[in-house]
Amino acid sequence: MQRVCFLLKVRPGRLDEYRERHAQVWPEMLAALSGAGWRNYSLFLHEGGLLVGYLETEDFAASQTAMAATEVNARWQADMADFFEELDGRGPDEAMRPLTEVFHLP
Repeated sequence: MQRVCFLLKVRPGRLDEYRERHAQVWPEMLAALSGAGWRNYSLFLHEGGLLVGYLETEDFAASQTAMAATEVNARWQADMADFFEELDGRGPDEAMRPLTEVFHLP
């Protein structure tokens, strides 16, 4: 199982709305994530806008590819893109910056 941690930056003026959107994630998006192999997925948001994501999956590249093939993911990413800084024309799912794991206590 791969453990993946990534960073994104939410615009400071949109933090409350970002939280609200994630309190009501579309059921079809949740189903797509599960179907693509995303497990134990969490998002943590700092008041300054730093977003830390964590998930577990058998194959992160394959899980990303599976999500990219879904229509609901295309809609979700387009709907969420304006919440983020520094996307440089990419969708939020393409701009995730995975971190290198340096320690794990099983």
